[in-house]
Amino acid sequence: MNQLGQLIDRLCPDGVEYKPLWKVTVWDKKFNSVDNKKQEKIIRYTYLLASDLKKMAVKNGNVKLLSTGADYGYTTEEIAGKDISDGEIVAIPWGGIAYIQYYKGKFLTSDNRIATSVDKNVLDNKFLYYFMLNRVDEIQSYYRGSGIKHPDMAKILEMRIPLPPPPVQREIVRILDNFTELTAELTAELTAELTARKKQYEYYRDLLLLLNNDTNLGERKNSEIEWTKLNVIAKYSDSKIEAINVDKKSYVGVDNLLPNRAGKTISNYVPVEGRLSYFKSGDILIGNIRPYLKKIWFATHQGGTNGDVLVIQVRDSEKVLPRYLFHILSTDNFFFYNVQNSRGAKMPRGNKSSIMDYSIAVPKTTEVQQQIVNILDRFDALCNDITIGLPAEIEARQKQYEYYRDKLLSFKEKK
Repeated sequence: MNQLGQLIDRLCPDGVEYKPLWKVTVWDKKFNSVDNKKQEKIIRYTYLLASDLKKMAVKNGNVKLLSTGADYGYTTEEIAGKDISDGEIVAIPWGGIAYIQYYKGKFLTSDNRIATSVDKNVLDNKFLYYFMLNRVDEIQSYYRGSGIKHPDMAKILEMRIPLPPPPVQREIVRILDNFTELTAELTAELTAELTARKKQYEYYRDLLLLLNNDTNLGERKNSEIEWTKLNVIAKYSDSKIEAINVDKKSYVGVDNLLPNRAGKTISNYVPVEGRLSYFKSGDILIGNIRPYLKKIWFATHQGGTNGDVLVIQVRDSEKVLPRYLFHILSTDNFFFYNVQNSRGAKMPRGNKSSIMDYSIAVPKTTEVQQQIVNILDRFDALCNDITIGLPAEIEARQKQYEYYRDKLLSFKEKK
């Protein structure tokens, strides 16, 4: 950091120039929403289907398979054939979410929008990557559409990037590369420990919830357990609420349907019309479209959700604790059952009648249910709560990295 400070003091003590991205980058195609004068040059690439990229993956390849999300690894030049591209690039997906990628070398690409520096003596490509990564939330806000969202390239190309002298850019890249590597190593260690804890949690959860089979109920006697169908103890919520009356912070969709994360603001959600499914505190929200069938949240406030989320309510909380049912529906047993019974070819959805026909073992007393809930909540907090436990440590590492990245990429603008 001292070396960077010295470079800044010597080379740009009065600040740096800022320019819009269209002035310093070349992209892979002409964009309809962008003035042709802002795209005097383009570099074309051959685009392949993501499914075709996946089939090409081999071990020990040297050609990167640049998908729009999942990492398919590498292939060989022989398999890639004439579709190979070569260069140092930064890519964002044409559809979906703003996943920022950097690569230098030979690659095949699916439908990414690809940028490279007009002049590396003005803008280092890796510096461009870190700038875009640091502004990923802003880039994501420019993705539009009711179905698959696409980026508004006119707005992205108008984003202004600081241009410190090349030695400063290279030093920032060196520091961030080291931060990235260190953060990845620490995160990998914590993630491995978290995975082990989750396996331990799942073992005790399945044991306590008596999921071995219908007859062998562990140490509990059959007389203490009642096997029943989900539709007997719970129902789908059919209450509706006008979208205009749902605050952003109270809206929950599959985008933010995660443990302890549901209910946070989604920047691109604007509740202006239509009706949403109403949920209240204590309801159970489950993703109802692949690949979100495993997402589940125990509601801690009231709000509204869309048709991709199911709202399940316990009929009588004096007989079945909502939190007990939440743990039941969080199990792999229920998830696999849901997947097997889902319907649809392209984007399968959960089958409501099959879901409600799911068999559940319920202790007859809520005291026993509460004992089980207490144990599982402690495990769940350790594994999933972002305020305590290992996930908090992982998030702290990531926030520390993002903090320093933001500081390193912030410059006073030269007048």
